[in-house]
Amino acid sequence: MFMKDKYDVVIIGSGVAGLYAALQFDEDVDVLVVSKRELPLSNSSLAQGGVAAVLDKNNDNYKLHIADTLIAGKFKNNLSAVEKLVSEGPADVMKLNSLGVEFDTEKSGELSKTLEAGHSRHRIVHHKDSTGKAIVDKLIESVQQKSNVDMLDYALVYEINKVENGFWLGILKDGELNQVGAEFVLIATGGIGRIYKYTTNSAIATGDGIALAHMLGAEIRHLSRIQFHPTAFAAENERERFLISEAVRGEGAVYLNCKGERFAFKYDERGELAPRDVVSNAVIRESIATGSEDFYLDITAKDPEFIKSRFPMIYSRCLEEGIDMTKDRIPVFPCQHYLMGGINVDINARTNIDGLYAAGECTHTGVHGANRLASNSLLEALVYSRTAAEHMIYKLHTDGRKPLGPAPKPDSAEGEALPTGIRTKIREIMQDTYFVLPKPEKYQKSFEEVDAIVNNLITGNYAITADFVEARSIAIVAGIILDELREGINL
Repeated sequence: MFMKDKYDVVIIGSGVAGLYAALQFDEDVDVLVVSKRELPLSNSSLAQGGVAAVLDKNNDNYKLHIADTLIAGKFKNNLSAVEKLVSEGPADVMKLNSLGVEFDTEKSGELSKTLEAGHSRHRIVHHKDSTGKAIVDKLIESVQQKSNVDMLDYALVYEINKVENGFWLGILKDGELNQVGAEFVLIATGGIGRIYKYTTNSAIATGDGIALAHMLGAEIRHLSRIQFHPTAFAAENERERFLISEAVRGEGAVYLNCKGERFAFKYDERGELAPRDVVSNAVIRESIATGSEDFYLDITAKDPEFIKSRFPMIYSRCLEEGIDMTKDRIPVFPCQHYLMGGINVDINARTNIDGLYAAGECTHTGVHGANRLASNSLLEALVYSRTAAEHMIYKLHTDGRKPLGPAPKPDSAEGEALPTGIRTKIREIMQDTYFVLPKPEKYQKSFEEVDAIVNNLITGNYAITADFVEARSIAIVAGIILDELREGINL
């Protein structure tokens, strides 16, 4: 099953943050990467637009990128965290380039840079419209070549126990419960999209890492800072909705209401290129005004060959839904997309629990403030996962390896069957209570309903299965969000 019963580092998650962190460790550091499903499945792989970085000092600079990030984040960002992101990020992007990630280039050989909403300069490097997949695939290939890194797929961490000098993790694999020790743990489990009825997130985005950290006593901050993307494909009754990238608007697409009219400029002078939360808010307000949820992106004015070349994945996916985006308007509507809060970490990606680190979407670094600027997410995953690894390496070299405390008594997987409908109930509550235009009058009642579900799952004698762990994670995460809202914590 496991090649070792103890590692120096266990990384939970195989998206960009987890994989890039694993790549930093030298051969003398034993690392285990735990992937909930197949290695390529993650929110990172779904990232379309690209990575924002200041790579052209003649036309861009750090101050501009910082300013754009602060404006999008409503100036609720942690300035030190943003400065670190913007100043260190370009080197990490070029590291990906050196690893062989095939970013699009101009005829001159220079990396192509596109514009996305909220950016004042063309600074987003990309691989067509599937940048995340290009990065993840290359990182998997690179990590698999490292002899000191073991990769375990289709495995779910269901508990983390703090002991002297480290941790013991409970891992569910092939229906069996296993224990693995580690001096350091990095949580890189991505987002929480599956607490909503509709999301752009993958099926694995159930907030497991945040729930595990919370149960361990880690500080969770601003979990109610949730981004709703304004242009998800409006596929009827599909829980996972594929994203129509920000870059489509950056390349000239216009947003139309049910009457075929542009409307975004009525709500903000930046129109379709306003930050995501602003555009989503405009869509919902326009929906109320028109009494319709029929909205469209229209890029048909652009050359068809340009569209097919620039957005091959989106073009193909739209065709599967019967839409030719070179000729037809694309039906879109806001849905849950990204998380700006999470496990609170410092500038070194450390939590308040010694030895526990976190990176990527599951964290609150303070980089994004109240709203994420487009294409800063992959950059954050790169910068802070590398930083986490560097800090662990420093600790190993300065403090040396220490004996790990004894493992707790193993759990039993046996127990009662999980009642059906728990996740569906939570999704309905969240979709109704806290979508683009929140309903504060429902916060208290919704919290009480979800809190009762959490207590039942925590105290009940349920069998430890993947369904149970995910239901528990979804309930805990939803409960924290609703608790923040009812307490009036500043968003």
